Amino acid sequence: MYSIAVLGDRDSVLGFKALGLDTVFVEDVETARHELHRLARENCAIIYITEQLAKDLTADIAKYKDSLTPAVILIPGKTGSLGLGSSALQSAVERAVGADIA
Repeated sequence: MYSIAVLGDRDSVLGFKALGLDTVFVEDVETARHELHRLARENCAIIYITEQLAKDLTADIAKYKDSLTPAVILIPGKTGSLGLGSSALQSAVERAVGADIA
């Protein structure tokens, strides 16, 4: 059975626990890298990751870009958005449609 997880600092992801999502608290990039790959191996269908962590994990996240699972989705952290999530979404739409529709 597939699961949904949220990866990030405690303050940013704790609220997702109330929604029934698996929450993984990490404070450094190496731990985040390890947890991202662990979640992918353990049949996690969707992994939400804070933009603050994702900016240092671009190569790791790119490994899953064209695979069916997991879908790695960037979300703003407690310090606000860095614009990475909307940028990634724009890029995915351009790949799917074949043109910039904005």
